[in-house]
Amino acid sequence: MSTTHIVHAKQRGIALVTSLLLLLIITILALSMFRSLGSLEKIAGNLREKDRALHAAVSAQQFAEWWLTQPAAVADATAPVACGAGALLNANNGEGQICTTGSSLAILGISTTAVIPWPGVAYVQYSPPGSATPLQAGLNNDPPYALTPGFYISDLGPAADAQGEVYQIDAFSSGATVNTIAVVESTYEVQQGVVNRGGL
Repeated sequence: MSTTHIVHAKQRGIALVTSLLLLLIITILALSMFRSLGSLEKIAGNLREKDRALHAAVSAQQFAEWWLTQPAAVADATAPVACGAGALLNANNGEGQICTTGSSLAILGISTTAVIPWPGVAYVQYSPPGSATPLQAGLNNDPPYALTPGFYISDLGPAADAQGEVYQIDAFSSGATVNTIAVVESTYEVQQGVVNRGGL
């Protein structure tokens, strides 16, 4: 009769050590992913507030451009006023003003990085569509604006083509905090009446 001898090799635990190392690496990767998730949420929130501020500022700018073509603005255009610090007007009530005190924020001595709203400058407040009051939350339960959006219109004088008057509009708005501010500027020409350019 023959006997069979089975020889057992010594186990060194290499599989256990490898498994523990892989588990440690996966844990570190998971923790770093969760830490970056909070940063991504903050970045997304900041981008959203930046977009809200920009859209509200553009909305105020477009309203000011539209207001310049209305009969009330035509009457104001014949007599622009020196707009210093004073009572604020409400664009949503049809109020507005055209100022002679400078052709731009730089001439007024105000940088776009200055405190908003600009100190010493009368401007017109404007509520974006979807808000009953300027600081009320907008659509989709957005948080309220930190500052009431507004605009400032200055008279730059006759247009180069001598067919109308040129105005500069500076508009601003904020997001939910005063740390997120958007300022937009446009130059707008308004022509009064019908102009004959030599056509038939």
